Amino acid sequence: MKADQVELRPAAEDDLPVIERLNGDPELAGPFLWGGWSDPGRVRRRWAEDGLLGEDTGTLVVARGDDAVGYTSYRRVVTGRRSSCWSIGISLLPEARGRGVGTRAQRLLVAYLFAHTQANRVQAETEVDNIAEQRALEKAGFTREGVMRGTGFRDGRFRDEVLYGILRRDVDRTGRW
Repeated sequence: MKADQVELRPAAEDDLPVIERLNGDPELAGPFLWGGWSDPGRVRRRWAEDGLLGEDTGTLVVARGDDAVGYTSYRRVVTGRRSSCWSIGISLLPEARGRGVGTRAQRLLVAYLFAHTQANRVQAETEVDNIAEQRALEKAGFTREGVMRGTGFRDGRFRDEVLYGILRRDVDRTGRW
């Protein structure tokens, strides 16, 4: 699977099983994304409501051709009375990991958010032990900004997370940086 053949697109109904599997299978989710069982019908209800593309949160499929290989997500984070930024995340099927797919998908998502929203900042958080995601974010142009102690809760305990950010001025209009 070549990373340059990967694109983002809105979720179609045929993509929902991939999203549901990544959210509902602890082995498939991997060691850093499994947060416990949740409502198995939530994704389908949300898709029926707004296509997974709301005002404050969204999900785009990571696709290679017609095949969904994962998804990216974004949510609005209020940073002030009149300002906000986006926090992004990604989940990929095992066969898409370690091939540059995550880096490309996150770059595409940043370019999309800067092109279609007024946000000046996109950020991502990942556990300090998730070295692969840290590398992907850095390759995607994000700057490591610091460690947030005891922020994430997974597997019965609080964990430190690394905060990454990228600003609009770091990306030109074509999505290159």
